[in-house]
Amino acid sequence: MNAGLDRNGMGSFVENGENLPRSDSGTGVWFKRGLLWLLAVIIIGFAVWMLMPPSEGNVAQTEPVKLALATVDPAPSATAAAEAAGLDRLKISSQTWRRGGLGAKALVTFTVRNDNDYAVKDVEIVCAFARRDGSHLTDRSRVLADIVSMKSRKTYARVPVGFVNVNADQAKCSLVTARRV
Repeated sequence: MNAGLDRNGMGSFVENGENLPRSDSGTGVWFKRGLLWLLAVIIIGFAVWMLMPPSEGNVAQTEPVKLALATVDPAPSATAAAEAAGLDRLKISSQTWRRGGLGAKALVTFTVRNDNDYAVKDVEIVCAFARRDGSHLTDRSRVLADIVSMKSRKTYARVPVGFVNVNADQAKCSLVTARRV
């Protein structure tokens, strides 16, 4: 056999039965080991970061919102149309919710029942979202500019109330304010 050729005529690293010396003298092995260690440290660091509890810096999303029962204009005007409506005869009679927007938004369907002797507008609702075990996650509110006639009901279908936590499983909506028409 010729030096450097095997049986098939292909080149080999063997010449007269001895291995040819390597020109990199092992620096490639250390480089590969260093990259493997770096990759291992990055993966472990990412895993630790993902398992850490959330920081206390964003408290606004975890604390419940304190609600007022009715609002009153600080400077009363001459028109009675701007008066705040009483919520005692205004209620949500049925409600459901589902996810929309690739699962990130809450779409609420509900019926507002107005048993007052006057129509109302600017109905504000707040929806409290909770986990399956009932622990509170977040609150979202929405003002509806439509008019609900006196002694009537109005159904709102798939009203977007905002982004919700992926762990939200339950929603409870309630009325906050409304104004007389």
